[in-house]
Amino acid sequence: MNQAGSTELIALLSSVRDCRLCESSLPLGPRPVLQIDSSARILISGHAPGRRAHETGIAFDDRSGDRLREWMGISTNAFYDATKIAILPMGFCYPGSGRSGDLPPRPECATAWRRQLLDAIPDIRLTLVIGQYAQRWHLPSIERNLTETVRARCSYDESLFPLPHPSPRNNIWLKRNPWFAESVLPELREAVSRALR
Repeated sequence: MNQAGSTELIALLSSVRDCRLCESSLPLGPRPVLQIDSSARILISGHAPGRRAHETGIAFDDRSGDRLREWMGISTNAFYDATKIAILPMGFCYPGSGRSGDLPPRPECATAWRRQLLDAIPDIRLTLVIGQYAQRWHLPSIERNLTETVRARCSYDESLFPLPHPSPRNNIWLKRNPWFAESVLPELREAVSRALR
């Protein structure tokens, strides 16, 4: 867990690290994976850590992360600089896998910790809302599927940027929706650059 910031934030992260709310439902046990600093400018809100992130303790430490960094147009060093980028998935621990990929994030995390952690990062200029679970939280009044939500990006607050998950499992979606690479990714890179300036 990458962290820095105020004494209050460090105490809050200690509580998150010690959380056992859904321990009995986690196949590999609790290991919260998040990155936060009170001065972060970009928030990445996604699903939950995958198996590799659980093993290493590093968010997006896989091919999904490589693709996300490419989409954002930033280096690995910038991505893992908590003073620039906070990573708060909807669930902080690996939820296990099902028949078609990882299980949904455990809901206990968002209920217990999300509001407190978001309040601890007051200078966020851009939130990348990755996948349906994060979109339900950050865009609760939107009743669109993922494709429609991403395509209608300009109709939301400019500080919110909905994205599909960068997982290789979404290669078919990316192939079927070439407009994403053609028009959305240049806008994303500009938004990221602007937020970090």
